[in-house]
Amino acid sequence: MKKITLSTAKHRTKNVLSIRFSYDDEIKNHLQNLDNVSWSRTLRCFYMELSLENIALIFTHFKKPNWTVVSLELQPFINKSSIAEKRNSHLIAEIPELYMTDVRKFKKWLFQKRLSKNTVHTYVTVTATYIRYALLKKADLFSMKTVAAFNYDSIFVPNKSISYQNQFIGGIQKFFAYKGYAYEEIPIERPRKEKKLPIILSGAEIKAIFSTITNLKHKALLSLLYSAGLRIGEAITLEVTDIDCQRMLIYGRQAKGKKDRYTLLSPVFLKILRDYYVAYRPKNSLFEGANGSTYSDASAQKVLKNALFKAGIRKKATLHSLRHSFATHLLEKGTDIRYIQELLGHSSPKTTMIYTHVTQTSLKKIKNPFNDLF
Repeated sequence: MKKITLSTAKHRTKNVLSIRFSYDDEIKNHLQNLDNVSWSRTLRCFYMELSLENIALIFTHFKKPNWTVVSLELQPFINKSSIAEKRNSHLIAEIPELYMTDVRKFKKWLFQKRLSKNTVHTYVTVTATYIRYALLKKADLFSMKTVAAFNYDSIFVPNKSISYQNQFIGGIQKFFAYKGYAYEEIPIERPRKEKKLPIILSGAEIKAIFSTITNLKHKALLSLLYSAGLRIGEAITLEVTDIDCQRMLIYGRQAKGKKDRYTLLSPVFLKILRDYYVAYRPKNSLFEGANGSTYSDASAQKVLKNALFKAGIRKKATLHSLRHSFATHLLEKGTDIRYIQELLGHSSPKTTMIYTHVTQTSLKKIKNPFNDLF
């Protein structure tokens, strides 16, 4: 059995994917068929840029009889797809066209109710998942027992979040209303939302993330999220004309809660933005996807995930963590919380007050009683 071992390593201040094996000409020649593979005299091994795509590439490239690729350190990332496949084993692969027609009509009905694009997407997704479950079980879609069974099998057993459970309840409630059924007869209550503190990235971690991003569009988008405290949905719907260089403000229109607001335009970010504009020449939307379509928030999340991985940051940070970090860092620098509330677009100061629980400034003022024992 020929064994190839993957791990992370440091090479010239950068985190890389190291590829090690007992000397073997066949493995060496096969590895060198890949692009962007280099030899490091310092590490005494081959290496590639550290990314999830390259990890997958190595596993695919070395898929041969009596060859094995091992990496305990990277196993959680490698097994993710197989875990997802196992979780979906209780669902049919595809929804029959008859039901898909109903789902599409349901989506239009939700938009007519003036719900936000994100809410519509969430409700349609959870409803489609519920339909896949009910069809596999050959159960009545509008039965109390089916909803309760889905709640147990697909939410409680896999330990899905309370937030997801509330989204499911909200989506099914709307679907039942659309089909003319009374959801109120189903005795499943919305659980209380978990009160979790936001994940905050330090200034050094933010800097490390941006140092790993070489793509100008990716850097501009993530810089916007942090420097202006925007939600990803707000950022990808920004138009070129929403950037006010004269007043150094960014105009956010019809964000969460259907409110308009202004937030900060950083001079440092403006330089990045100008370079991006010269390179990409966006016409209407500031960030455009392929063929002028709206940029995908999933693509942005993937960019951040890869950047976190390359920077060696193991916090479970999301795009929203950049917004959380923006607010926390402002508070730590002494910005009045009422101004932060306005910049974030919060309706209530209670929502903004959560950042007072995670600031280093406030926590450092507390004298630990353990220090007085010695």
